[in-house]
Amino acid sequence: MKKYKRRDVGKAIVMALRDLGGSASRKQIRRTIAENEYDGLTYEGVYYTKKAKTGMYSPFLFDFNFGLKNLYSVGYVEELKRNQDVVLTDLGRSADLTNYPSKEQQRIIAAYWDKKNALRAERNKAKKLANDQKEEAVDSNDEQDSADNDWKTQLLDQIKKFKPEKFESFSRLLISKMGVAIDKEKGVQISGDHGIDGFGYFRSDEFRTSRVAIQCKRYTSGPVGEAEIRDFKGTMDSFNAEYGIFVTTSYYTDTAKRIAMKGNRTVTLIDGQELTDLIEKYQLHIKPVTTYALDDYYFEKD
Repeated sequence: MKKYKRRDVGKAIVMALRDLGGSASRKQIRRTIAENEYDGLTYEGVYYTKKAKTGMYSPFLFDFNFGLKNLYSVGYVEELKRNQDVVLTDLGRSADLTNYPSKEQQRIIAAYWDKKNALRAERNKAKKLANDQKEEAVDSNDEQDSADNDWKTQLLDQIKKFKPEKFESFSRLLISKMGVAIDKEKGVQISGDHGIDGFGYFRSDEFRTSRVAIQCKRYTSGPVGEAEIRDFKGTMDSFNAEYGIFVTTSYYTDTAKRIAMKGNRTVTLIDGQELTDLIEKYQLHIKPVTTYALDDYYFEKD
């Protein structure tokens, strides 16, 4: 995986929010940035993780949180509230981003952080902060994002270590939880010898049953490309499948995404990040841990 170089990501955040209709969760914004590679950012860079003494962390997440606060300081997003969507202001929706941040905006951002640091210094006269940068970048909402990122990063790393047979079995298990009834003969015994990793049936609310082909690619690096999707679509024909599900621990090229949507038989693409989200949703071999987040009552406004 390519390393991520620290930088200002404010422009990419605004671009993503505009595409998302002006309001979205932090997770949705990061995913949209990664998938569209806004402002020179890459999928691998956005989800790159680095090992630290206390575990894994995401360098992009630090810049992302700084970027949100910078955007608030210049009036591009509304006040950032815990556990709520980030919302563009009218200015954020219409401003020209070509020269963001301008010299004047840089001055406003610097003044914002000077004020934040001064307030923090007053609250911490009795002790020296162990990690000034982390304290600047992370509030309680950011810490929740970081915690969510930590266990999902570990989860994806472990899945990438699965043997091919286990990954295929795991993918079939997950897809069965999503409502696809796996055909025990075609979906398990026969499929492996015929270019797919699973086959089953999905019954919709309209009582229509569709034939579903499943393909799994356990990639440790690099994206799934056009060729893999074309091959899978060709194999789907031999099973007379009406649609397909392609699961990878990696991600997909733009061309692969376009090919997946072409024709009568479309393919649903599940990448590594969505894979961890689905595992969380269906509680697949994970144990939830209960914790608490403080509400705004406990936080003094600047």
